[in-house]
Amino acid sequence: MPSRSSAPEALTTALDGAFAEISDAAARLEGAAPVVVIDGRSGSGKTTLARRLVAEWPRSGEEPQLVALDSFYPGWDGLAEATRLTREWLLIPHRARIEGRWRRFDWRALAFDEAHVVDPERALIVEGAGALTPSAAALADLTVWIDAPEESRRRRALERDGDTYAPHWERWAAQEVAHIDEHDPRAVADLVFELP
Repeated sequence: MPSRSSAPEALTTALDGAFAEISDAAARLEGAAPVVVIDGRSGSGKTTLARRLVAEWPRSGEEPQLVALDSFYPGWDGLAEATRLTREWLLIPHRARIEGRWRRFDWRALAFDEAHVVDPERALIVEGAGALTPSAAALADLTVWIDAPEESRRRRALERDGDTYAPHWERWAAQEVAHIDEHDPRAVADLVFELP
């Protein structure tokens, strides 16, 4: 078993390897304004990879846009609804080459707030737990599933979000399990990564 001190190094190496594969796959996509969907359980590393993909987008002349489901989960019980909204607000309009709009969820007001435009002429990266389903895969050009052991995921998620997330970990994890049971995102992913 690796020591705790070697864990960050192992994660960095694994993230670098996963990023290289995702970037290479994205570079080979055909057509303009492709859609990349990255799903995974909380703390798995999907946000890190999605942000890096935006920063180091491998297709010259394109500037991708990133939409994270964290921006519009409608509360702590909202994973399934965000799955539906991902398809309705982002993937269907983008595939039809029409402007999409998603609305930020205001956690203080517990209501949707301002709208944000999704440009159909730009590449789109969608990231979040619940993003990848068979119907989402049919509307995407590249799909990615990322996972990691629960202990590692929980540690990273709670280090990131602290006391805000801790009371809701089990509640959220149950929704992730329901999403996996219903949609089997791993099975429809083009690329699958198991990170430490």
